[in-house]
Amino acid sequence: MTFPREEITAKLYTAVLSDVLDELGYRNQAMRSFIRPLDEGSVLFGRVRTGLYMPVYEVRPDHNPYAIEMALVDDLEPGDIAVFACDGPTERIAPWGELLSTRAQYLKAGGCVTDGLVRDVAAIRKMRFPVFAGGIGPLDSKGRGEMVAMDVPVQCAGVEASTGDLIFGDVDGVIVIPHEIADQALAAAFAKVSDETNTRDALLEGQSLTEVFGRFGVL
Repeated sequence: MTFPREEITAKLYTAVLSDVLDELGYRNQAMRSFIRPLDEGSVLFGRVRTGLYMPVYEVRPDHNPYAIEMALVDDLEPGDIAVFACDGPTERIAPWGELLSTRAQYLKAGGCVTDGLVRDVAAIRKMRFPVFAGGIGPLDSKGRGEMVAMDVPVQCAGVEASTGDLIFGDVDGVIVIPHEIADQALAAAFAKVSDETNTRDALLEGQSLTEVFGRFGVL
């Protein structure tokens, strides 16, 4: 990735990234609209680290159901985003909470996205750690769902994601940027932001939508 993270989070947004991915032929990169941020002012961006969950229906003796989950979180690097795929929307489990947020924040990870639920919401909001989830609920994953693999291709909220992809989230939603086109997509997004700024300025000067679209091709 050739663009500074700080510039990406300051200048880009999901709508423009969705538009440029559409233009590049990647038209299914926006997660379904039930994925929402705990804090609508938060912006999430970083490298995907995937965790795949499956349903379980018992608590097995002498078995640690959190083992792979803990291994993934402990292995997060600065800027990484944990992407927990629970085959959501689901009301069965809240795989992310305060303690995982605390560890991830200490490691300078960039946040979490899950199509499961999130709990300990008041504490996470106080931490200002970016979390985007399919809902809020108190249910522990123990005996209900378990991470069975990490760093494998997953589908989260209708979008395929792999470790090494990029992910961006804001109040409008969450976008996955495949790693093989990341630099191309980001460059196109910055160019589109510039065109949108010119379009906005022209509209504020009183020019018509038809006139401005003819000049900049942006709407």
